[in-house]
This record gives sequence, structure tokens and C-alpha cells, in this order.
Amino acid sequence: MTSTDLVVQSALNAVPGPDRLATLLAWMDSDAKVTPLKTLQGIIWAAGYADGSIQGALYPDVAPALARWHRAGIRLAVYSSGSVAAQRLLFRHSVAGDVSALFDAHFDTGAGPKREAASYTAIATALAVMPKRILFLSDVVDELDAARAAGCDTCQVVRPDDGAIAGTHRTATSFARIAP
Repeated sequence: MTSTDLVVQSALNAVPGPDRLATLLAWMDSDAKVTPLKTLQGIIWAAGYADGSIQGALYPDVAPALARWHRAGIRLAVYSSGSVAAQRLLFRHSVAGDVSALFDAHFDTGAGPKREAASYTAIATALAVMPKRILFLSDVVDELDAARAAGCDTCQVVRPDDGAIAGTHRTATSFARIAP
């Protein structure tokens, strides 16, 4: 059995219920942020990235802003419901090229649910920084609320085409407009 087989088996064993496929499909339909699903998706995506049939989607303003922040000495980290492995693949094979070297750390649901303040506290601890030194960007108000509750600075990215409704957080329509 390969290491990938072991990871797949472990993720499948973490899926509850007698019909694991039905549970996985229900999670996909509801866009559930659960580790077993995200792990399996990461493995599937790895094959697509490896053969070039898929690329990580980034808005055109994202890579230049990340590069600018990185050059300025700002530590960049990702906290996504996608697995760390999937994050690394997306940024290594993005439409803007390999931008993976811009990131110092990656976090997924292993850090905790994105809508709970304790997750952001755990990330701050892992990064060895005070939460107030973290600027958390998201288009999801509940995630921003949780980050703010943990003491992080927040900015809601509200893109004209994504249908997001601005909440009570500072907003930006582009990464180019964000000054960390």
C-alpha cells in the first residue's frame, strides 16, 4: 500500500455513517468544511495539477499583491478549508505561476473551524505572534467575526462578481487596495 493509499484510507475511515459515499456527496453539495473531504479533494486535485489539466485560480490582482507584501518583509500565511496539501498545490500550479515560495505557513481545518475564534488564536500561537499583528482577509463575514473575536485585524474582500455583502469589517474590492 502506498502512502497515498494510506492517506485515502485514513480519510475514508474518518467519514461517519454506513454509506460513506453518500456522506461525501452530501458534504460536497453543502460545501462542508470537513477535513476528510478536503483531504480526499486534495489527493484528486494533485493528479489534475500534476498532469496540467487544472490550475489554481487566482484573481489577477492577488499574485502581484502577495509578491509586493512578501518583498516588504510581511510574513504570509494561508488559512483555508482546503487541506494544506491542496493549498500548496494550488499556489504551486496557479494561473500566475508558482507563487508558493511567498508563503511562510499554511493552515487548514486541523487548526479548527474557520468560524470559531479559538482557531485564530491557535494560528497566532503557531505563528508566534500576537493576534493583533495578524490581518485576516476573507469574503466570509462569519470567519471575519471569529478572527476579530480572537483579536485579529480584519478586511473583507468584496468582489463585484462574487455577490458578497459587506459586513462591519473594513472592505477592499481588490488585493491591490489592501495595505497590511
